[in-house]
Amino acid sequence: MAGLLGIGLSGILGHQAALNTTANNITNANTPGYSRQEVQFGAQTPQRTGAGSIGTGVNVENIRRLANEYLTQQIREDSSLEGEQRALNTELSRLDNLLGGESTGLSKALNNFFASLQNAAEDPTSLPQRQLVLSEGQQVVNRFSALNEKFIQQRESVKTQMQQGARDANALIASIADLNSAISQSPGIAQGRMPNDLLDQRDEKLRQLSELVSIKVSRTEGAQVNVTLNNGQGLVIGNIAAKLGTAPSSTDSSMLKFTLATSGRVVNIDNEINGGTLGGLRHFQQQALAPAFDELGRIAIALADTMNSQHQIGMDLKGDLGGLFFKDFNSAALQASRVIPNADNLGDAQFSVRISDSSKLAADTYSLKIGATNYQLINDRTGAIERDQALPAAGDEIDMPGFSISFDAGTFNAGDRFQIQPTRSGAADIAMVVRREEDLAFASPIRGASGDNNKGTGTISQGTMLAVIDPATDLPMRVEFFNDVSGGLAYTVFDAANNRVITEEPYIEGQGLFSEDPLNALYEGFQFDVTGQPKTGDVFTIEFNTNGVSDNRNVEFLASFGTKNTLNNGSQSFAEGYAGLVENVGVQTRQSQLDLEAGKTLLEQSFNQRESVSGVNLDQEAGKLIQYQAAYNASAKVITVAQDLFNTLLQTFR
Repeated sequence: MAGLLGIGLSGILGHQAALNTTANNITNANTPGYSRQEVQFGAQTPQRTGAGSIGTGVNVENIRRLANEYLTQQIREDSSLEGEQRALNTELSRLDNLLGGESTGLSKALNNFFASLQNAAEDPTSLPQRQLVLSEGQQVVNRFSALNEKFIQQRESVKTQMQQGARDANALIASIADLNSAISQSPGIAQGRMPNDLLDQRDEKLRQLSELVSIKVSRTEGAQVNVTLNNGQGLVIGNIAAKLGTAPSSTDSSMLKFTLATSGRVVNIDNEINGGTLGGLRHFQQQALAPAFDELGRIAIALADTMNSQHQIGMDLKGDLGGLFFKDFNSAALQASRVIPNADNLGDAQFSVRISDSSKLAADTYSLKIGATNYQLINDRTGAIERDQALPAAGDEIDMPGFSISFDAGTFNAGDRFQIQPTRSGAADIAMVVRREEDLAFASPIRGASGDNNKGTGTISQGTMLAVIDPATDLPMRVEFFNDVSGGLAYTVFDAANNRVITEEPYIEGQGLFSEDPLNALYEGFQFDVTGQPKTGDVFTIEFNTNGVSDNRNVEFLASFGTKNTLNNGSQSFAEGYAGLVENVGVQTRQSQLDLEAGKTLLEQSFNQRESVSGVNLDQEAGKLIQYQAAYNASAKVITVAQDLFNTLLQTFR
C-alpha cells in the first residue's frame, strides 16, 4: 500500500507544481521580458523485483525557462537600432521643421530684403523705401539670430537628454551587476537549477540598456554575464559596475562627450558610443546640428561680406561714401573667437582666424594638431589632412580657401590641439550697422561725361567702383584721345592737378581705361569703359558724382545679390545656399524616417519570433491547466484506491 500511496502522492505533488507553473505563466502573460516556464517530469527510480521493475512515481526534475539566447540577442541588437533611429529622427524632424518653416526659416526674410532693395532702386530718394530696406535688413538679422538661438536651445536639449540617458544607463548597469551577484548565489545553481525570474529580470535590463547604447553580452561562470561596448570597453564585469558619464568636449565646450569611470579611472569613450538613444543623440549633435550651425554661419558671413563690400563703395544722400551695412565680421574679437584651444593644452599659443574671401569659404571645422616640429590641420568633416607643415613663427599665417589662420603669440607644446571654427558663430554675430535712411549708400560716387566738342561716336560709361577709396581726392580726371606715332588711336589720362596718370595707352573698344589689379600701376580703384569710335582731340571727364541723389547704380548692385551667385566660388546664391542647408537636413530627416520604420519592423519581427518561443499563449496554458488538473485528480484517485485497499486489508484481520 505504501508504494501505491507514494506513487499517488508524487503525482499530486508533481502536477501541483505543474499547475502552479502554468498559473504563473498565465498571470505573467503581460509582464515585459517574462519567459514562459514549464515543468520537466522524470520517472522515479523503479523498484526491482524478480518479475521486473515496478515504477515508484514521478519527480519534478526541473522548471525549465523557455528562452532562446540568439533571439534574445537579436532583440537587443534591433532595440539598439530602433532606439538610435528614433532619437535621431525626433531631433532631425525638429530641426527640419525649424529650417523649412515659412515663419521660422530664413528664405522669406532674405526674399523680402532683396525685394525692398529692388523697390528702392526704382526711387532711390524715397525715404519710406529706404526705411523699408532698414526694416527688412533688421528682419534678416532677427531671423539669423532666432535660428541660431533655436539651434542653441536644441543643442542644450540634446545635452540634457544625453546626461539623463547616462544616468538611466548607470541605473541599469548597477541593476545588472546586482542581478549577476544574486544569480550566482542562487541555491541549486551548481546543479543547474536556474533562478528563472532573476534571469528574466536581467535579460529585460539588458534589453533596456541596449535601447540606450549598443552592447555586447557574453556569459561567464556562475551564470553571470559580462556587458561591454562594441569595442570591448567593460560596462559590467561580473558584479562590478562601471559608471557612464558626460563632460564638456575638450575641443568644443559647447558639446558633450561620453566618459566611463571604472576602478577609479575615467576614460573618454565618445567614439565608442554607437546605437541606442545615446548613439542617436551623439550622431545628431555631430553630424547634423554642428554642420547646421556652420552652414548658417557661412551664409551670414557671406551676406555681411558681400553687402558691406558693395555698400562701402557707394554714396549716401549726404554725398559721403557708404560705411558698413552689417557688423564687421573680421573684428579682432571675432577673429579670436573662431579658435578654441583644447582644455588640456600645456602651451599658451594664441591663434585667430580672418575671413579673407567669403565666396570661397566652406562650412567646415578643423583640428589643428601641434607636433614636435610640425603641425597638421585636419578637416573634421572629411578627416583629410589639409596642411602638414613646419611649426609657424609668431605672425605667420596658414592660408586656406576663404580664410587664414594667424599665429599671434605664445608657445606650443607637442600634443596641443586647437579647434578652428571659421563660420560656427556667424549667425550669432551678424548685426545691422547702418541705422538712418540717409546713410544708405544707394548712389555711385563717380560718373563720366563726354566733352561738349567731341566729334567722334565714343561714349563713356558711368563707371564702376572697385575698392573703398575716396575718389573726390583725385577727381576730376580728364581722358584725352590722340593718334600715336603709328597712327593708331590712343589716350592719356590727367588727374585734377594735370599730372599724367596714364601717359599713353592704345584704345581698344570696350576695354577698361584702368587696370583692375590692385598691384598694377594703372589701378585707380574704379573702372570706366569707352565704346564707339572717338576721334583725335575728343575728351571725356571722370568726376565725383556731386548731388547724385537720384543715382541708383549702387542699390542695383546691392539688389542683384538676391540672385547673383556669390557662394561656393560663384556657383550659388544666398537663397540657394540656404535651400541647400534645408535640403540637406530634409534628406537626412527622410532617410532617418525610413531607417526608423525599418528598425521598427525588424524589432517587431524579432519580438514576434521571441514570443513564439518564450511568450505565453493563454489558450495553450488553459489547455495545460485542464491537462494537469485531470492528472492531479487521477493521482488523488490513486491515493483513494490505496486507502480503500488498506481499509480492506485491515478488515481482513478483524
